[in-house]
Amino acid sequence: MMRSPHAWAIACRKPSGEVITLSEPLERPSEKHKWMAWPIVRGVMTLGYAMNLGYRALRFSANVAIEDLMQNDGAATTDAATSASAVPAKRSEAEPSELPAAQSKSREKAATVSNWLAAVNIVISLAFFIFMYKYIPLLAATELKKIDPSLGGRIAFNLVDGGIRLLLFLLFIWGVSLWKDIRRVYQYHGAEHKTVFAFEDGKSLETAEVQKYSTYHPRCGTSFLMTVMLISIGFYMLIPYTTFWARFASRIVLLPVIAGVSYEIIRFAAKHRGSLFALMTAPGLWLQRITTQPPSDEMAQCAITALDHAMSLEKERGGEMVIA
Repeated sequence: MMRSPHAWAIACRKPSGEVITLSEPLERPSEKHKWMAWPIVRGVMTLGYAMNLGYRALRFSANVAIEDLMQNDGAATTDAATSASAVPAKRSEAEPSELPAAQSKSREKAATVSNWLAAVNIVISLAFFIFMYKYIPLLAATELKKIDPSLGGRIAFNLVDGGIRLLLFLLFIWGVSLWKDIRRVYQYHGAEHKTVFAFEDGKSLETAEVQKYSTYHPRCGTSFLMTVMLISIGFYMLIPYTTFWARFASRIVLLPVIAGVSYEIIRFAAKHRGSLFALMTAPGLWLQRITTQPPSDEMAQCAITALDHAMSLEKERGGEMVIA
């Protein structure tokens, strides 16, 4: 998936090798409402846009996968019926008029299923994030404080809480990377980064050229999440609450603020590679050793296709790709 200021595109490769693409224009509310472009606020808005696009991309990719499965199942059923039929000529005559209707019905069914899948995935993901990275670390730190009262101080408590949160995060990222399907996702992630690097460097978007670049990019969701994890430790130290549920509520309420500050740090670090803020984002780059993997040429070509479609639509709307 690739995004330009006023457009986005996604490319999905089927098992057959066919690449299915979708590109759509994007409206930028910040161009109409200046307050949405304010520092901190723009980070929260960007996160919201990213979640929305992620939902739409997930829905589209699910549509492609489900429709492909339905078509394969339909083809298998048709082949079986044809073999069993005593009058294949009549079956052949019916196919031209029935096929478009069958495909349309398949697409509608696939869209309905994928909408539910995407919605359920977002709800489960959000609940999982809050439970795993807010509730569990806070509960563990609270129990450790009971064992050792010296950990009850605001600084010590939040350092323990943050350490547990980071450990859980790293274990989760590493654990899922062992799955074959997730590793393939990480390869496509690497293909996106290589393609963006080549574009930023002004190189032609050819597979061989794109493959020369690194998979570690400073403006990455992985870097963003790691920065959020680290910044949140300092933020929580400023909260005077001492009861479990008050602390838990504050962690949820402060999420937009922490996300906005993290966005500003990553944005600044990407433009000033030698600054202190760049050092703060370094752990995110280290983590990309797990979350990005060298892609195949076919994966790189898929990323190139997505970027080409996004750029083409951006130019049609009178804009150009701008590196944030």
